[in-house]
Amino acid sequence: MPDRSADLVLSNGLIYTLDRKRPWASSVAVKSGRIVAVGEADAVAGLTGPETRVVDLGGAMLMPGIVDVHAHLMMGGQAELFELRFPPTASFETLIARVGEAAAKAPEGSWIIGGQWGSDLLPKLNTLEALAALDRASQGRPVMLRDDTYHNRWINSEALRLAGVSAATPDPEKGSIGRDPATGVPTGMMIESAAGIVESTIARSGHYTEAMDRAAMAQSIATLNSYGVTAFLDAAAMQPILAALKGLDDRGELTAWSVSAMPAVEPSFMFGIAGDELIALRENYRGTHAKPDFVKVFLDGVPGARTAAFHEPYTDDPILGCCFRGSTIVTVPDLIRWVGKCEKLGLGVKIHCAGDAAVSQALDAIDVVRSFNGPTRLIHHIAHASYIAPADIARFAELGVAADLSPFLWYPTSFLEGHKQTMGDARAQRFWPNKDLLEAGALLAGGSDWPVMPNPDPWDGIEGLVTRRNPSGEFKGAALWPEQALDVTTALEIFTINSARAIGLADTVGSIEIGKSADFIKLDRNVLETPADEIADTKVLTTWFEGRVVYERS
Repeated sequence: MPDRSADLVLSNGLIYTLDRKRPWASSVAVKSGRIVAVGEADAVAGLTGPETRVVDLGGAMLMPGIVDVHAHLMMGGQAELFELRFPPTASFETLIARVGEAAAKAPEGSWIIGGQWGSDLLPKLNTLEALAALDRASQGRPVMLRDDTYHNRWINSEALRLAGVSAATPDPEKGSIGRDPATGVPTGMMIESAAGIVESTIARSGHYTEAMDRAAMAQSIATLNSYGVTAFLDAAAMQPILAALKGLDDRGELTAWSVSAMPAVEPSFMFGIAGDELIALRENYRGTHAKPDFVKVFLDGVPGARTAAFHEPYTDDPILGCCFRGSTIVTVPDLIRWVGKCEKLGLGVKIHCAGDAAVSQALDAIDVVRSFNGPTRLIHHIAHASYIAPADIARFAELGVAADLSPFLWYPTSFLEGHKQTMGDARAQRFWPNKDLLEAGALLAGGSDWPVMPNPDPWDGIEGLVTRRNPSGEFKGAALWPEQALDVTTALEIFTINSARAIGLADTVGSIEIGKSADFIKLDRNVLETPADEIADTKVLTTWFEGRVVYERS
């Protein structure tokens, strides 16, 4: 007679399953990493044997692991382990002081890399006066500081020299070099693809090593587990990232389900093969938990740098003029070809769209493909889904496109202040129409865009979805388009079962149901009964992945 005993039984809990057919339970049993029983105490009766580990939850809340639909694992780990960090709300004076402190400790000639300066600081940093202050603080060391969007960089004169950038250097395609209006001398501001000039300089210098890559990836997985994340989509996975994830999986060290989006075109901030060449290798990097099942397309830039594509013009600018709307990076025909090609290969497409015109173009391309290919089980993503023309809201559901709500910025931030400078207050405030999307039937999925957000703590994002106010207490009293607030039940679905559907893992993760992976998180409170302005204080006490503890709060 086969042994029916479970490997693990969790009992006496407040188990929120995210399964609408049975939302609550008190007990769950696990065997060989999968859920074999869910319900009250009688559901697990008879499943306890001499080798079964029994955990009394003591009435604590248990729920499925978080599914982060948009993160950048390698960059997140590198930021935590090897880079200078300061919040996007840091003042110019603080930024300069922190560089000075780092320079005093750094060996001569070594790079100082860090971030993230706020988008609202861009006009101040884009001056020769600011560059001179950075040069003094850096004491001759080359410096590169990323902004809060990770699309732009500010570098000092030594970094400009090493990168070969001078007044005679032309702007790269789809990017620009900040210059003094009177002299044309570079200010150190590197916008969009210009950021790639300095990033490639650092990469060629040997600053990054394979050992650093391995350490960064291991750190990032541990960080995600500590916040209750047990599945994620890496939103721009170049070959080293795919290899690192597969290596972790082969060694039994990948403690989360990993889905990867391979860039269609080499991004300005990452280097190596991309597009067809990388996609052709995807099966080499598939593992039990590693699934290279998406392609990433960067369709535009970011509003704070006037590189996002909008239907209406930005505010007047002395260089760009009065009627500048930004532009997309990929043409509609090319985007149609990419979506069609990916569908033939069984790959979803994640499309970065920061401006409403980019969203329209992405939906137009998908609409054309739908007219030729008909229905598909693949779910394509509009990544960020932040500014959307009202007429496009309903098209998400009509076309089966997921709104990848990332990063955690559903409240006032330095991002928003930067947008106000380039778009005006009224337009900037119509940011993240989440309730409109929900009511239109769109699939909403939650992502951190870590390390664009300094940490991938989902509870900060969940509170923001519910309150539309900054959980940190900064921008006190201000709310961002409060009519777009969602209830906490919906927010939890967005970060679990919805995101699981979006990344193609709904049969495996996202809810506590028989047959699914035993990925759970134990919380320090019942978040459904927690005051809305205290949700961000939620702490994960224990994270289980496939029934084994992968994080425990000390």
